[in-house]
Amino acid sequence: MYAFMNTNGQKTDAWYCSDDSLKGDLDKEFGVKVKWDIPLLQGYEYRFFKNYSWKPSIFKGFFGLINLGLIRQLFREEKSVFVVHGWNYCTHFLVLMLGKLRGHTICLRNDMPLKHETYKKGWNQPIKRFGLKYIVFPRIDYFLYVGTQNQLFYKSYNIDEKRLITSPYAVDNDRFTNEFKKLKEEKCIIKKNLNIPNSDKVIVFSGKLIDKKRPLDLLQAFKNLDVVDCWLIFVGEGNLRVEMEEYINEHQLKQVILTGFVNQSEISEFYTIGDVFVMCSYLSENWGLSVNEAMNFDLPLILSDLTGCSDDLVIEGENGYVFETGNVADLTDKLKKVLVNQQLNQTTSSRKIITNYSYQEVLKNLQPIAK
Repeated sequence: MYAFMNTNGQKTDAWYCSDDSLKGDLDKEFGVKVKWDIPLLQGYEYRFFKNYSWKPSIFKGFFGLINLGLIRQLFREEKSVFVVHGWNYCTHFLVLMLGKLRGHTICLRNDMPLKHETYKKGWNQPIKRFGLKYIVFPRIDYFLYVGTQNQLFYKSYNIDEKRLITSPYAVDNDRFTNEFKKLKEEKCIIKKNLNIPNSDKVIVFSGKLIDKKRPLDLLQAFKNLDVVDCWLIFVGEGNLRVEMEEYINEHQLKQVILTGFVNQSEISEFYTIGDVFVMCSYLSENWGLSVNEAMNFDLPLILSDLTGCSDDLVIEGENGYVFETGNVADLTDKLKKVLVNQQLNQTTSSRKIITNYSYQEVLKNLQPIAK
């Protein structure tokens, strides 16, 4: 969560409840130890607060984060603007409940797409909706929506338009753009190192090889596509790798590469040689930030309709297509349109679209409430 303080000018601090993602521990979904190789704490003020949970972890549910020092600091700070990322941890919930008592402006940035909510059933859904509508949301000053579906989620609770502020999901566009400029001259070399003929086309998938991402859908679609001069690269690791390897061996798919986990300093090479980027995700893919990354390399997109960003980042027939989640035949058809029939007119390119999804855009939209 972030605190925007106005003391002789605007100051921004990032407050962290956990360092789980920085320590280089085992990532349960990647299935390997992950330690990012680019600096994550440079260029801004930040502070970590001790976690007093009896089961301290961002993977342990609501009570995995209990940061009592952060709550104390909340009441010590002069009036500020707090941006809280969700309500699913005890610490976050307490800030949302107590922040206005100190006179702070409280903003909620949650990425829930409305279309995902329609799939959720069970006795707890009416309780959640009641709790959000009558307990949590009345204590929020502004709601920061990341995209169209997230905005519709808030509107389903009848949130006034004046309390809705666009705060798009973004990656470091400058870094990826610079990588693209640097690496595009080395495209042939990168392909050669992977034993890919320079004239062959490349489909790129970047993400964890887990059920939510549905990588087997893409593997099946690639088999059905059956194009001689086309390769498929899965950039990532996960518990479906063995099943995918068995499928590759069973169908003798010679032009599929499973890279394993690739860190941030190397991932740009795979985007550089790509001809199309595919994300097949199901529920819980509330946005899909690797799509943002790929767009900085001007890759056309093929996204499932349940990928949270599909409504915002794909202009149908121009920079890509959206297919029905889980429909392998539809995915195969969209791959054929892009790679074989070349049916994209690309009047609006991926790079042009992604310029509106930047850190600068987020800051600009927050300026009016941070003054």
